Amino acid sequence: MKTKSIIYLLCTACMMWQCESKKQESTSAGTEAPVAGQSAVQDDVSQKDVVRVAVGSAAHTTLVTALKAAEYVDVLSNAGPFTVFAPTNDAFNLLPAGTVEGLLKPESKDALRNILEYHVSVGVYKLENLKDGQTINQVNLDNVTIGVKDGKYTVNGAAILGTVPASNGVVYVVDAVLLPPTKK
Repeated sequence: MKTKSIIYLLCTACMMWQCESKKQESTSAGTEAPVAGQSAVQDDVSQKDVVRVAVGSAAHTTLVTALKAAEYVDVLSNAGPFTVFAPTNDAFNLLPAGTVEGLLKPESKDALRNILEYHVSVGVYKLENLKDGQTINQVNLDNVTIGVKDGKYTVNGAAILGTVPASNGVVYVVDAVLLPPTKK
């Protein structure tokens, strides 16, 4: 019995010594793991979040660029739930020439964030539950209006082209950029 106790104590001491040794190695090297947000988590097995849905779509590269410029990738990678109205690249191309480029400049970050926030709702609004004339409050505190006619859905007149479920919400692909109302 005494031998077992001594072996147990020696094993415990060795494990503690190894842990402390590794801890000292990592701090003495002066390199600590970089701090990253939720978007940095590698997961190729689970359902994609709303950001990874956009990143995985060749039709949404402009939206992804805008999300990065606004520093919203990590925010939209979090638990949510979110409903995102995601304009396609073609939708961004319908804006007046130079608009996208201007919004991507650092000095336009607030305006870009306002526009992106107008495309996001907190909560999941399933297509089958949307009603004609329904208003949904967006993250920027303005409302969008849903239209339903002949089985086709719109948001502020932009056609909803497709629905992509995500781990933290739902993404609706839309054919126009939603522009928030101007404040008076």
